[in-house]
Amino acid sequence: MIFTTNAEKGAVADKSKKETTKKQTLRRRLIGAAAILFWLAVWQAVSMAIGNDILLVSPIAVIKRLFELVVTADFWHSVGLSFIRIISGFLLALAAGLALALLASFSSVIKQLLAPLMTAIKTVPVASFIILVLIWFPSKRLSTVISFLMVLPIIYTNTLSAIASLRPDLDEMAAVFRIPPLRRLRCVCLPQVMPGFLTGCELSLGLCWKSGIAAEVIGIPKHSIGEALQQAKIYLDTPDLFAWTVVIVAVSALFARLFMSAMRLLEKRITRV
Repeated sequence: MIFTTNAEKGAVADKSKKETTKKQTLRRRLIGAAAILFWLAVWQAVSMAIGNDILLVSPIAVIKRLFELVVTADFWHSVGLSFIRIISGFLLALAAGLALALLASFSSVIKQLLAPLMTAIKTVPVASFIILVLIWFPSKRLSTVISFLMVLPIIYTNTLSAIASLRPDLDEMAAVFRIPPLRRLRCVCLPQVMPGFLTGCELSLGLCWKSGIAAEVIGIPKHSIGEALQQAKIYLDTPDLFAWTVVIVAVSALFARLFMSAMRLLEKRITRV
């Protein structure tokens, strides 16, 4: 008779769980790929039915134009400059939002002073900000400022809410066991605050790109994605318009994935006991 130890049973269970997870992940990816192919097929069919590339270009024409663009130096120059401008605004808003949320959590006066400012930033239309900022700054700074303004209230609000929801009983327990302040910050406070902060980052990543590109389309700074989109509109170059839109989606999605992965890794490291 063969006896199985608890450790062996646990190892078998873990292996079975990992295999199930892999199968589920593979299934989700296959379903996602099938959904993308389905909508590409729908797009192609509608484009063929219309028969006018100005109204709706086919995905094949867009891919062809995209390959023509990526081999040019101007393409990478425009993508690089737009990326730097928009991400600079995002990172500045990240730092400012964190700092202001910390200050507001320690002082109710600062919190009350910042409340109308954050409400105004959230409610004023982006177009109004773009026109106003164009009066104050050169067009090449426009996307940075607009991205900053759109991201700031999201990071501030989410971080402040996370700090406000800290459980006092955990802090009291840490005090009873005389846990050092730095360790208390890492093991008690940050694990409670980080989820809210990361949610704010995730929400604002897409918004910073949308608002930043919109600012470039209006301000038309030289060597930018916004300038390329504006040129496509003027000359009714629909393949260019769709190709640059695909580039925006791809670059923003790739940066969001890398940034969020890095932030979650940082969260694990700084909150590790």
